[in-house]
Order: sequence, then structure tokens, then C-alpha cells
Amino acid sequence: MTDLNKRQLLQGSVLMTAAAVTACATPADPAAPRPGSQPFSISPTTVPIDAGGSAPAQSFPVRRIYCIGRNYAAHAREMGSDPTREPPFFFQKPSDAIQYVAPGRVADHPYPSLTRNYHYEVELVAALHRGGRNIPRERALECVYGYALGLDMTRRDLQRGMGDQKKPWEIGKSFDQSAPIGPIYPVARTGHYTAGAIWLKVNGQIKQQATLNHMIWSVAEQISQLSEAFELFPGDLIYSGTPENVGPVVRGDLIECHIDGLPELNLRIV
Repeated sequence: MTDLNKRQLLQGSVLMTAAAVTACATPADPAAPRPGSQPFSISPTTVPIDAGGSAPAQSFPVRRIYCIGRNYAAHAREMGSDPTREPPFFFQKPSDAIQYVAPGRVADHPYPSLTRNYHYEVELVAALHRGGRNIPRERALECVYGYALGLDMTRRDLQRGMGDQKKPWEIGKSFDQSAPIGPIYPVARTGHYTAGAIWLKVNGQIKQQATLNHMIWSVAEQISQLSEAFELFPGDLIYSGTPENVGPVVRGDLIECHIDGLPELNLRIV
């Protein structure tokens, strides 16, 4: 066989093999999503930052919301707990539980489904721009970007009912718009909040009233304890606990919240 014949035979075999492979291959679907594409988009949760003066508008991207339970002694007692310095306990809300409330306005806050005992809890919120694991208490405040005024709204009957059954009580804490919050004020502008009045009114009457130094566990201690259980990241929010006299609200009630040095947060239950 001549070299020319060998070459023609080899080329024919290659073409036949290629045809066979093409025939067995699944044809490309022009409508199939491209690698890395997504079938739909989700809007990120953000909270406006108030840097003061002529600073450009910025927003704080929210990653996770951590909450500390029973961090004021009198509130611990009213919830049936011993307020001695046992390790704190934490729970989470989804990031899209945020309801932003702009200063100087009264936001409509919907009364949620399934509950007949809807409670307010006013809280200082710490916003993190650094994270890590096993963060020492003496360095924990380096993680804090700023602070805000917030509410941990609670379907108390559902929370207690699930607790009585020794079941998780996310249904009482982790529902839509259960985390109202005002703007975040950077530490560079305000310093750290370790003292000052915290109070809440319903229809003009004081319901909760304390000072931030009544916390059992400081913000620094909370960050340190949390970082032993979770790796913290920029974008995490920590709702730092509420004073005593939590109680119910109904449709039509006006809630006014205050922490010294932050703008008030006002809601109307609708």
C-alpha cells in the first residue's frame, strides 16, 4: 500500500470516528443556562449608614443577624431565668427580617400572622466590619463598624409554646420584618456605646427603661463568646439584648424607641 493510500485510509477513519462521536453526543440546548448563571436574582439586604456631614451615601450589607437572649438581669428574671453570669445564649434571624426605619418618620409595621401576643424588645445593635474565630474580649470592639437602634419583635405565644414543647422557637423570632432597625452610625463618628439611656414607649407611656451598662454581657463579651461558636464575618449584626418590661402591642399602637446618641425609631402597628 502506497503512502498516499495509507494517508487517505487514515483520514477516512478519523472522519468516521468524528461522525460517530457527534451522533452520540447530546445536542447543546440553546436555552440551557450558561455556567455560573442563575435562574433568578435576590436583592441583598442593606442598612443605610449615617456618616454625617457631606459624606457620600453608603449602605451596610447584612450577612447574618445574631441576637442575645436575656442580657439584662431584670428581663432575665421576668422571663423566668436566673440572671447570674452564665454563658449567654444566642439565636438568629434571617437577614431579610430587616425593616429599615428612617429617622423622623413613623413606619408602618404589619402585625404578623399566627399570633395573639405580639411583643416589643428594644435593643442596641452592633454592626461588624471584621470577624474571625475565638476573638479575645480585649480586641473584640475592633470588629465593630458602628451601632444602630433596633427592635427584636417577637410572637411571644409561639415562642413560649414551642419552648414548652422543647422545640426550636424560630417561628416566634425569625419571621418577616421581625428586625426593625434605624441607620448605622460608624464608631469613627460616635465612639462605642457602653452607657446611656435605653427606653421604649407605647402610645406615649414608658414601658422599657434602663441604661446600657445594665447589660450582663457587654458587646465585647458577646462578640468574643459568639466567635467561639461561629466564625464571624463583615456584615454580621448583633442585637445585644433588651431591658425588662417587654409586653404586647396591637394594631394602631405607636412604638417609640430611644438610645442616647442615636435617632429615635418609631413604628405604627398596622
